[in-house]
Amino acid sequence: MTISVRSNNPALVALQNLNSNQESLSTVQNRVSSGLAVAQARDGGAVWAVAQGQRSDLNALAAVRMSLDRAQSIADVASTAGTTVSNLLLEMKEKVLAATDTSLDSTSRGLLDNDFKSLLKQVSQIIQDATFDGANLLNGSSASLRFMANADSSSFITLSGQDMTLGGAIMTLASTASISTATLASSVMTTLASTITNVNQALGNLGSQSRQISAHNSFVSRLDDALTSGIGNLVDANMSKESARLQALQIQQQLGTQALSIANQAPSTILSLFR
Repeated sequence: MTISVRSNNPALVALQNLNSNQESLSTVQNRVSSGLAVAQARDGGAVWAVAQGQRSDLNALAAVRMSLDRAQSIADVASTAGTTVSNLLLEMKEKVLAATDTSLDSTSRGLLDNDFKSLLKQVSQIIQDATFDGANLLNGSSASLRFMANADSSSFITLSGQDMTLGGAIMTLASTASISTATLASSVMTTLASTITNVNQALGNLGSQSRQISAHNSFVSRLDDALTSGIGNLVDANMSKESARLQALQIQQQLGTQALSIANQAPSTILSLFR
């Protein structure tokens, strides 16, 4: 091997190896600090593009979950209010049945009628107050509500309104109903019986729709988990392997530095030839 004071090829080779080692070390350090093997497009363009597409779907699913959560809350509020109304109707039935007794005096009948009308007002108030985020399924303001079911917004889940306003198709009982006489009480009893049947049927329909929303929300949550796992499989760094590589590269860096130092000292041996 030629020893020259004008060029030091061993030092150049050692420097190239050291630079290459430094680049590899920087890559591994970035993976360790970020936890990602593919953090940017330059780390792997195809994989990064696929991962970005999956991240886009994840963001869309977040909007779907928000829509479904809102649907679930609206359905829960309506169901809770409807159940309360159903219970009040049963209390009203007790009052109406008692009022059909022809032997009652006017005072007792008046008290029953007052209680009945008070319950009637409670029913009307509950129906009007069964609102969540501006949506009410029980007061006739919403025939149906649609909520996103997929990330493409091409599929929807529908909540059908159950109009329980007094005097309507479900609540056939009029807001002006009275049981001040035995005859009126008998008429109200017939209407009340059909109202109770209709309300229970409406609550059953609402419950079925609520279960559908809950089941679909669970599916979307599992899909979210699957996408998250898939993205991780694509871009996450294997930390155990990266740890081993980091230690190996650090040792190589130290050895490369020593090799460069030795190569840089080689030209100084020429001085000894001219002493």
